[in-house]
Amino acid sequence: MKPEKLKKDFGKDFVFWGGIDVQKFLPFALVNQAKDDVKEIVGTMYENGGYIFGPSHNIQADIPPENIVAMYDIVKNL
Repeated sequence: MKPEKLKKDFGKDFVFWGGIDVQKFLPFALVNQAKDDVKEIVGTMYENGGYIFGPSHNIQADIPPENIVAMYDIVKNL
């Protein structure tokens, strides 16, 4: 699903939670890629409220700690 389309079509009616991919992206991304992805998702979903930041599911053991820290640093520094 495309976050931009979801936000456009349903953003006035729903609150979204998560959206940071923990299966295919976060375990394999470089730290800078993780930061860019988080910035993009948050930038799209946070606009006009209705978004709770978090991973799309539980954080798994195969996700590098650096990527977890980068993910939360982005939001902390908004």
